[in-house]
Amino acid sequence: MKRLLLLRHAKASQDSSGGDYARPLAPRGRRDAPVMGKAMREKNYMPELVLCSGAARTRETWALAGPELGTEPIVEVSDALYLAPWPAILKIVKAVPDSVQTLLVVGHNPGMENCAAMLLGPPVTAEERARRAVMAGKFPTGALAVADCNIATWNEIAPGCGTLTDFIKPKELG
Repeated sequence: MKRLLLLRHAKASQDSSGGDYARPLAPRGRRDAPVMGKAMREKNYMPELVLCSGAARTRETWALAGPELGTEPIVEVSDALYLAPWPAILKIVKAVPDSVQTLLVVGHNPGMENCAAMLLGPPVTAEERARRAVMAGKFPTGALAVADCNIATWNEIAPGCGTLTDFIKPKELG
């Protein structure tokens, strides 16, 4: 069993004077990111490896959320994750070393949302159906999808292999 955490970057500034890649977080994003890190720690969603898009807003999200975990996972920044569609995200995940049990990807929509949705097999419980309905309604900035995938190696990750264990939105946390 492998756990994939998909974190959409926190709310970004609309100022794109430096280009989209350079957009920093907005004040709300700077408030939400550490709250999400704290929630991850409280729920024991502790990645051993973090793959983070190279965009300023994703790196800033991780810089604020990461210290709240109380651990120091390996962090790799990858421009290949910048605005990546779900097939590209999956290709990157397939290359993760099998020694990693819990992986966090910090990226952008629609890639994060689409990746989470396509990973899921048929819902097993009413609770999972409810989580999916919430996620399908909106995957806002700063949201985290937790997918437990019934695989032994990351190379096996494929559409339908996962269960939506949790879906957390910053607004739900205060």
